[in-house]
Amino acid sequence: MLEYIKGKDELLLAIIIRQGFSDKGVNFVTSPENYLQLGILNHKEGSIIKPHRHKEMPRTINYTQEVLHIEYGKVGAVFYQNGQVIKKVLLFRGDTIILLAGGHGFNILEDTKMIEVKQGPYSSQAEDKELIESKEEF
Repeated sequence: MLEYIKGKDELLLAIIIRQGFSDKGVNFVTSPENYLQLGILNHKEGSIIKPHRHKEMPRTINYTQEVLHIEYGKVGAVFYQNGQVIKKVLLFRGDTIILLAGGHGFNILEDTKMIEVKQGPYSSQAEDKELIESKEEF
């Protein structure tokens, strides 16, 4: 199952791919305009992805987008827009989320292992992040 987290004016803040989501073929859940692309690729045994490399291509990235995969554990995710809480959701083992816009925070509710992918290079917290004053919890 896919779950879309939307903010004010239907701004897409995040997409959650729940464990067990399956669809035939290659399906990208992000639009081609996103700075980070996330797809689900289902291939049958014997399929071949031709050897390739990606060409050097200058890209302008104005906003960091992240993908988190919950290897195991339980996480409460809080989504913000303009400093206000928009929605809270639980993430479980096997869930994957792409964070596209707005703000977010996480409460680790069980021992958790997350895998994170985002654009680099990373400079520093002071340059990269704007903290949101909130005491929102699960």
